[in-house]
Amino acid sequence: MEDQEPVTRRSQRRENRMSTIQFLYQWESNKPDILADDICQFFEHQEEERAYYAFAEELSIGTIEHIEEIDKHIKEHANNWSFDRIAKVDLAILRLAIYELLFRTDIPPIVSINEAIDLSKVFSTPDSKRFVNGILDKMKGKITRPLRKAVD
Repeated sequence: MEDQEPVTRRSQRRENRMSTIQFLYQWESNKPDILADDICQFFEHQEEERAYYAFAEELSIGTIEHIEEIDKHIKEHANNWSFDRIAKVDLAILRLAIYELLFRTDIPPIVSINEAIDLSKVFSTPDSKRFVNGILDKMKGKITRPLRKAVD
C-alpha cells in the first residue's frame, strides 16, 4: 500500500470566509443593482449546497451594509497609501476583517485578525500579509472588548 498524504479539509468557517473574500472582490469589481440577487446567484454556484454558506452570506451582507464606516477606518490607517492603490483582494480581506472587528462581537478579535492574515497568504502576495497585519494591528488598538473572547 502506498503512503498517502492525509486529506486536510479547511474548517467550514474558513471556507465561508474564503467565499466572502471572493464575493467582496467580485462586488467591488461589478456592483450589482440588487445585492440580494447577486448574493443568491453567487452562493448558489459554489461547491457546497447554499445552506453551507450561511455564515458567508451574513458576512458579505454585513460588510457591504457597513462599507462606508469600514472604508473610513481603512483610509485612516493606510498610511502613505492612496485608497485607490490598495489591491482589490487586500481591500476585500481588510473589509471583512474590520467588519468582524467592529460588528461581530460573537467572534474574538484575535480570530478575525489571524484569519485575515491567513487569507492574505492564500489570496494575495507576501507583502500583502504585512500590509493587512499593519492596518489590523492599528484597528486592534481601538477595540474595547476582550481580544481573545467572544462577547455574545
